[in-house]
Amino acid sequence: MSVNLLVFLQLLDLHSAFAAGKQVITIAYLTQQQTKQAPLSNLDPFIDNKGLPGGELAITDNNTTGQFTGQEFVLKKFIVPNNGNAVDVFSKSILNKYNFVVSMLTKTDLLKIAEMASAKPMLVLDAATQDDDLRNEQCRSNILHVLPSRSMRADALAQYMMKKRWTHWFLVIGNKPDDQLFANAIKRAAKRFGIKIVAEKTWEHTFDARRSAQSDVAVFTQTEEYDVLVVADEQGEFGEYLDYRTWLPRPVIGTQGLIATAWHRTHEQWGATQIQNRFKDLTGRWMEEQDYAAYLAVRAIGEAATRTQSKDAQQVKDYMLGEKFALQGYKGVPLSFRLWDGQLRQPLLLAAPRSLVAVAPIEGFLHPKTELDTLGYDQPESTCKIKKQ
Repeated sequence: MSVNLLVFLQLLDLHSAFAAGKQVITIAYLTQQQTKQAPLSNLDPFIDNKGLPGGELAITDNNTTGQFTGQEFVLKKFIVPNNGNAVDVFSKSILNKYNFVVSMLTKTDLLKIAEMASAKPMLVLDAATQDDDLRNEQCRSNILHVLPSRSMRADALAQYMMKKRWTHWFLVIGNKPDDQLFANAIKRAAKRFGIKIVAEKTWEHTFDARRSAQSDVAVFTQTEEYDVLVVADEQGEFGEYLDYRTWLPRPVIGTQGLIATAWHRTHEQWGATQIQNRFKDLTGRWMEEQDYAAYLAVRAIGEAATRTQSKDAQQVKDYMLGEKFALQGYKGVPLSFRLWDGQLRQPLLLAAPRSLVAVAPIEGFLHPKTELDTLGYDQPESTCKIKKQ
């Protein structure tokens, strides 16, 4: 046998042994298709796969590292039709089969699957909800939350308003339950930072906002003197039509106007341009906040699994909640999870439609551990009963 052939066979044996010993970490991605709503504007097309491309991009990044650590990451997709039952799909196809789940489900379904998985070796990363109660009295030990909560968003806006000294707010609330939840977060932030809400009104018009905006908004916004109009309209039914139509010339912030978000297409710092371009090459569109959340969820699992060299859900979770965990989020500082409620600490982008205005936490708002904990519920404020340190 020639020397070259012998060397080739030895290399082949080494490759086979490496492949045979490769650790495979499979992540279940569970989402439900959304019913297309009547658009308020034709400028923004309906996107039916928000989230999934972010998870797919993250799997690629996980495997870039995995090829050097003897690990392979696989994303198993479960896409439930809009008239299907996501909880049933979880029960029949995911429970007892996967250790890690990225959930893009509603709050109600998320709590159901968390309850079903409570006695199982499974970790759920919630990449879809922003409910404050899921981080407080409704928290679960087997869920980690990736998107910023409503209170984090409200605090980010309040910090910037304090910097600008725009401390008198006019709050306009939509008539949907989620609008009230965001309004509650705004009221909490106002109290926390010493901001005065001088007026509060509910937008109750049910007819076409485009026809009514010119005349009704001017009349509707006649109230006491204020610095900023804060809108709570999570469905986007009327908020876009408040700007430039108010009785007084005032900026609009909240769910429209200047928003607080985990990700925005105008973000270009700290390597963001590179991931924006990679995502756009993959999908042909801009990365949305849900895509970014799914990306972070899958990357968090990958980072912890790589560091621990484990696919055990408890070991991975313990590392995620530990002080050594640091996730690259393209926002200037490492991201980490809060031990007391499972919320991902992260800076928030304060963005207008075509401009990044600021990044919160705003300079000057201090904290004994990390300024990121000035956003949302800090440990002494939390009502979550998960183990606290």
